[in-house]
Amino acid sequence: MFDRARLTTALQSDGVSNFIIAVIIVNAITLGLETSSVAMNAAGPLIVLIDRICLGIFVIEILAKLVAYRSGFFRNGWNVFDFVIVGIALIPGGAGLSVLRALRILRVLRVISVAPSLRRVVEGFVTALPGMGSVFLLMALIFYIGAVMATKLFGSSFPDWFGNLGLSAYSLFQIMTLESWSMGIVRPVMEVYPYAWLFFVPFIMVTTFAVVNLLVGLIVNSMQDAHAEETNAATDSYRDAVMQRLEAIEAKLDARDNRDP
Repeated sequence: MFDRARLTTALQSDGVSNFIIAVIIVNAITLGLETSSVAMNAAGPLIVLIDRICLGIFVIEILAKLVAYRSGFFRNGWNVFDFVIVGIALIPGGAGLSVLRALRILRVLRVISVAPSLRRVVEGFVTALPGMGSVFLLMALIFYIGAVMATKLFGSSFPDWFGNLGLSAYSLFQIMTLESWSMGIVRPVMEVYPYAWLFFVPFIMVTTFAVVNLLVGLIVNSMQDAHAEETNAATDSYRDAVMQRLEAIEAKLDARDNRDP
């Protein structure tokens, strides 16, 4: 008789998890080798064979989890992610969507689920998303205002950089990243408009040194909060275990006292 509980226990064991992670890493390496003409000329059939074996293991894993978890399989985000990626990998090449098979490399992201340090980074990033949305909205407003001003001020003399809102926004983004902003854009503009620094310097101060650092601060604070929650959970678990042991010892002592005359 089929034992679904035993299958579930096996899938959740460290041995199976480590094996799947190892297969994911091997598959990621083979997918990288497939991009090398030298590697494909030297061992193309072997690389393709390893890739197909890895894909077969992934399919077996998905089927086993579907049998073990049934509808609960789709309540786990990583399971849904794996299901989609494996499904994309199984699309026939003649369907016109063979390029999507390259998304199999995304399965290497499952390593995050078994690495606590990486998991804290992702949890911190996800936790920071609401606050980041507000910062992005603020940055969008600043860029819109700056793009309108730059287009009106410098568009006539520098149409390649500030000819319209799109070009101005892109040029301002380059300036915000400090990529060739001085010699590449600002100084040539200042040769025609000597007081252009009154626009560019405050823009850099607000975006590069204020808003971007605000984003970094939000992510760091969220990561610290996630780490603190994980530490508190571990402490609570340890305290509960100690209390259970103390209660067990107390129960044994009470039972011994009751037996003594």
